[in-house]
Amino acid sequence: MGCDMHALLNLPMAAVSMSGYLFFFLPAAGAMLLVYGIYQVIVESRQGERKKVLSRLQGIGGSATTRATDSILRRNLGKEDLDAFSGAISKLSFIPKLQTMLDQANIDWAASRMMVNLGGASLSALVLLLLVGIGPVVALGCAGAILALPLVYVSFRRKRRMAKLTDQLPDVFEMMSQALRAGHSLASAIQLVHEQLPDPVSTEFGRVFHEQNLGIKIEDALLAMADRVDSLDVRFFVTAVLIQRQTGGDLAEVLDKIGSVIRQRIELFGLVRGLTAEGRLSGWVLFGLPIVVFIAVLYMNPSYGEVLLTEPTGKIMLMIAAGMQLMGLAMIRWIVNIKV
Repeated sequence: MGCDMHALLNLPMAAVSMSGYLFFFLPAAGAMLLVYGIYQVIVESRQGERKKVLSRLQGIGGSATTRATDSILRRNLGKEDLDAFSGAISKLSFIPKLQTMLDQANIDWAASRMMVNLGGASLSALVLLLLVGIGPVVALGCAGAILALPLVYVSFRRKRRMAKLTDQLPDVFEMMSQALRAGHSLASAIQLVHEQLPDPVSTEFGRVFHEQNLGIKIEDALLAMADRVDSLDVRFFVTAVLIQRQTGGDLAEVLDKIGSVIRQRIELFGLVRGLTAEGRLSGWVLFGLPIVVFIAVLYMNPSYGEVLLTEPTGKIMLMIAAGMQLMGLAMIRWIVNIKV
């Protein structure tokens, strides 16, 4: 017993203080997670009936119908189901923009709940890394990565899906014009697009069709699609439909002209990307070359390169260089980003 007390007294103060932090934070973190889990179980049990109703409404058709109907009910259901944390987060100004990005990426998440979950995961990772002895800078970097990487994925998926939708629009308008000339109504033409073409136009036009089936005016459903997609070509189409329904005219011919204009814009956009490919590649090469050289110097002559990592002046120079690299990449991308 005396030996144990003697060894404990000989422990470094840093180890004693770290163990004290562990004994304090770990039970507190465990209690918080337990309370949050019990709260989620209670909320899920109370929402069981509402989810049954939602699943019945979604089960009126196949998978495409489920995706379309789910978008109509998701927002109202999400507003009612928000807990205290999500309700507070939903009042922030960037949440509507994030929800629009999620809708455009066709990701069935609520923006407020997503930010609550990401914030909790980021904070938990930060506390855990600090407790195991990781430096504060590395811990903050890891926590920031946990918070930012899902948002980057959502932005990437949104951009790819919107580009695919734009490429499909000429075929959409051609099919709709042929359906109108064959005697179909506008709603039937939209249903034909929903059934015959692949995602993403199938999902977006399916939402319009099911919204008007549920009693919403087709004009309002089209305006909602234009706001949701936020594409200039889709706004052309919606504006033409709204004008035609108010003043009359040959909508099939208008759709043919819009499809032709969009095809020409897509061709011009491809030509511009081909001409600016060299500039974009040069930007990435100029951005990556200093990083590769720095890593090579650290490998071949560590004492020469570690000055930037160990000395205070070197750290400042490294941060300034990183900022200038990012600024240069942004300027090159701004130069070659030609609007079509």
